[in-house]
This record gives sequence, C-alpha cells and structure tokens, in this order.
Amino acid sequence: MTSNFTQNLFSLQGRVALVTGGYRGIGRMIATGFLQQGATVYICGRKALECDTAAKEMSQFGACMSLPCDISQPEGVADLVARFRARESKLDILVNNAGAAWAEPFEQFPEKGWDKVVDLNMKTPFFLTQALYTELQASARQAASSMGSHCAKVINIASIDGVSVNPLETYSYAASKAGLIHLTRRMALKLAPEGIAVSAIAPGAFASDMNTVARDHAVETAKRIPSRRIGTAEDMAGAAIYLASRAGDYVIGSTLIVDGGVTYARG
Repeated sequence: MTSNFTQNLFSLQGRVALVTGGYRGIGRMIATGFLQQGATVYICGRKALECDTAAKEMSQFGACMSLPCDISQPEGVADLVARFRARESKLDILVNNAGAAWAEPFEQFPEKGWDKVVDLNMKTPFFLTQALYTELQASARQAASSMGSHCAKVINIASIDGVSVNPLETYSYAASKAGLIHLTRRMALKLAPEGIAVSAIAPGAFASDMNTVARDHAVETAKRIPSRRIGTAEDMAGAAIYLASRAGDYVIGSTLIVDGGVTYARG
C-alpha cells in the first residue's frame, strides 16, 4: 500500500460539493476540509453578507462560491437548486448541515418551536436531496462511465441528541435529529443501487453559534467529555472527508458519531 494510494483514497480532487449552512460552525469546518482536499465547494446560508464573506475567506483554500438563501421554505430550496444548476451540471457531494434548535420547558413549548426545527432539520434535507437527485445521478453516471470507483454522496448532519437523551428540554431538536438518522437509513437503501451513498454524522460538542455552551465554556464542557476536550475543526473535517471520499463508498446508511465518547458516557 503506497502513500499515493492513501492520498487518492481520501482525495476530493475534481469533486463538486454543496454544504448547506456552510458559512459558519460545523458547516464551515466541513467546507474548509473539502476545499483543502481539492473539491469545488458551494456554501449556502440565509445571511447573505455572512455567507459571501465566508466564501471569500475560504477561497484561500480553493474554489468556494456563495449561494445565500433561506432553505427553511420550499421556495428557498427551489431558488438554491436553480442557482446551483446555472453553474453546475452534476453534484458529487451534498452535505445537509443547515439546522435550528429550540429549548423551552415542556409546559410552554410552542408549536412554532416544533415546526421551525423539524422542518429545517428533517424535512429540508429530504426535499433538497430530492430536488438535486438529477445532479447526484449525473455524478454517479459519470463515475461509472469513466470507470471511476467513487459514489456520489449525501451526508446528513444529525446530532448525538438524536442517539441518546440530552437533559436539556430541546424536544423538537432531539426528535428531528433522531428522525434524520432514520431517514438517512431509508434514503440510503433507495439510492445505493444508483451509486449514491447516503450517510450521516452525529456531532457532539463543537464550538458554534448553535452550541454556545461548547463555544463559550469549552473548559467546563470538556470535563464532561471522556476525551476531555471539545471537538476541533480537524475532527469534523476528517469525519466528513472520510465519508465524502472514495474511502467512505461502502458506508451506506450509517451514522458516524463524532463526540469524544459522550454518547456512551450518557449511558
């Protein structure tokens, strides 16, 4: 086994990726990792200025383009797909990362806190993947026709809160992430025969605007993690690159837990 073999195994050279919510947090960690492995990366986010700025900053690592939009609504999904299609004819890697959370006591938990979170975290990944089905198929066909050995990829970003129970009262968030994990399995069975591999990542504590506890109280948070630290950009990028590259082609429907051991510590 040569070093060149290993490099090719994890290379994303020539691949086209779309990372939703890719302008910050976990999405940006993944997008940056993809760029450094040679992919052309499109990022989207509802905050246009932040999305544009992030794409400009990440362009130091490779070709990174901003497609700002709000994909929490069907019209936003349609807009994103139309603008992506104006630039690309195929999609090699789709990362469904955009998400939302809501915490409120059981007695007061509102319906809007349910609909907003479940729609974006579970409904949008399905319908965005469905809308980009043609482009994912084109990627798989191109690989097959050129005797390539890689699959098109869909990577759903779930959460350890969809695997084990968090004591916080984030009812819709936990339910949506658990649903996304099961949705990943079902989509994987449908798409695998076509050369489209669907998998998921369940992150633990990574510093982000969504996980402000890990971001603002890293030292205290680390004490509750068996690995005694919060996750880094390298940890997240490494997991995503593995699944997105040829190395992850035989991972179908699985959810990779990246949490430093928290899930098992919860019991």
